[in-house]
Amino acid sequence: MNHYPLWKYLLILLVVILGVIYALPNLYAPDPAIQVSGQSSSANIDDQVMAKMTGALEGAGIEYFGGEASGESGLIRLTSREQQLPAKRLIQQALGSDYIVALNLAPTTPDWLAGLGASPMKLGLDLSGGVHFLLEVKTDEAISTRMESMAREVRSAMRKEKLRYSSVKLIDKRAIVSAFKTVEERGQAIGILRQNFRDLSRQLSEEDGLFVIHSSMTESSVRDIENYAIKQNLTTLRNRVNELGVSEPIVQRQGRNRVVVELPGVQDTAEAKRIIGKTANLEFRLEAESGKTINREKFEFKDPSGRMPDAWLEKSVVITGDHVSNAGTGFDESGLPQVDITLDSEGGARMHRASRKNIGRRLGVLFIEYKTHTEYSIDENGESVATHKRYVEKKIISLASIRSALGVSFRITGLDSPREASELALLLRSGALAAPMYFVEERTIGPSLGAENISLGIKSVTIGMALVLAFMFVYYRVFGIFANTALAVNLIVLVAVMSMLGATLTLPGIAGIVLTVGMAVDANVLIFSRIKEELANGLPPQSAINAGYDRAFTSIIDANLTTLIVAVILYAIGSGPVQGFAVTLSIGILTSMFTAIVGTRSLVNLVYGGRTIKKVWI
Repeated sequence: MNHYPLWKYLLILLVVILGVIYALPNLYAPDPAIQVSGQSSSANIDDQVMAKMTGALEGAGIEYFGGEASGESGLIRLTSREQQLPAKRLIQQALGSDYIVALNLAPTTPDWLAGLGASPMKLGLDLSGGVHFLLEVKTDEAISTRMESMAREVRSAMRKEKLRYSSVKLIDKRAIVSAFKTVEERGQAIGILRQNFRDLSRQLSEEDGLFVIHSSMTESSVRDIENYAIKQNLTTLRNRVNELGVSEPIVQRQGRNRVVVELPGVQDTAEAKRIIGKTANLEFRLEAESGKTINREKFEFKDPSGRMPDAWLEKSVVITGDHVSNAGTGFDESGLPQVDITLDSEGGARMHRASRKNIGRRLGVLFIEYKTHTEYSIDENGESVATHKRYVEKKIISLASIRSALGVSFRITGLDSPREASELALLLRSGALAAPMYFVEERTIGPSLGAENISLGIKSVTIGMALVLAFMFVYYRVFGIFANTALAVNLIVLVAVMSMLGATLTLPGIAGIVLTVGMAVDANVLIFSRIKEELANGLPPQSAINAGYDRAFTSIIDANLTTLIVAVILYAIGSGPVQGFAVTLSIGILTSMFTAIVGTRSLVNLVYGGRTIKKVWI
């Protein structure tokens, strides 16, 4: 009676050993660091770039160590978190706007633990920071784009009705000015506008002997476009964040035209900034025909041989990246990277019509990227001041002949590297931006406050656990020692499981751990109380121990199962901190049932099992 077979003891020992191994990385605090990557995916971080970084730090007297360069990114570890922001500004000044400089926390997990796949828990913004971005959506650009499209549609509608007009022009990208020679022609135009363009308000005037209609977008239509642009950008950002694999991110609207993105526990903040801030889109345009100088634009283009010839594309757009429903990477016949694109039905129909009529002509893929150039200057107080200048960069990434009518599926070639192809596919797959966005603010969330929160969290867990340990020892004596040992193992296993799952620990998560500490001994209280009752009823110690564990088991399962159901519901309907609390509570319930029932039973069996006893200290 009260004896486990050897395999059960070995299983419990294995769980404890694995728990210790996978919980250990949490004892190694990460180093504050500065991480650098190129604005473009083809940029390389070499020794020369690292020398500029270290030189800037040495010139300012900022202590650093452990410089690492991987080709795609570079990392320098600092000795103090207080030096991160000054170091970031200095390095950004030294490298210029061609590089992204971001704050980071570099792991210090020993190689032998990392080799076993052990890594520390990710900490939320309220504990270790992470990264906070505030982006501004340029809704004016979305409105301007819509007005340009409507101007073309107005001309097309009037030509379709065979209505003669002197001119139809877009003024300041805000108003469509249509001029006619007679009042009758203007009246016909008003009917066309009223029937087909209800989003436009109209004002009539006479200018230079012409009868003019000033058409502008109504306030409600402007607000609808702004709301659509914000919602589409939010969806796109959430898709990009999901591609990054960030736990418990926050992507939400702030005010009329701003978006907040918070990424807790991010290790590669430079990559996150580059992907999230990549306000890029694609336009598919036909190459302008020779001899036609109207309605065309010249763009930068690098052909496969590396030359930079002039390339002219028509201003009219066949389709944009909005119509891309899926994108993946692959390699062409020459082993060069390519992006395989699938369009939605509307995009496929447009592409088919345009390509069917233009077989033999070349189709250009125009990559449009909205960037910010940062310049630093010294103000009158001797402090560094950053000035942000926004600009648009357009380049042709592919210019290939149309050999047959295209449909919903085709490919983009001419990319520099597999990484560039992967990044472009990610941007297309996550959705196009309805309007460009620019970084307004970038910061880490309170590293000093996070350290204080961690300290308070550890203190709360320590105090709570100390009180529970003291109570169990005083009230249940030797059996209290068994329960306390199982409680310590439970805490280790809980931390190990959360680390293995990649869960993000937040302040509510710490609250869940504190609650778990209290609940973990609840099962032992039921078991030990039952043993006391059986002893009081005259059962022998061995029989009382066996009956205590067997008869309390059903009550323990019922109590923990109901709590687990509530935790699952919290996770399903909650978000952010609520989900963090639910995850910690759920894992804590499962680990505490194992340690409280199986763990303490094994200790009791080791001490009392298989021998005759007359009294137990409980």
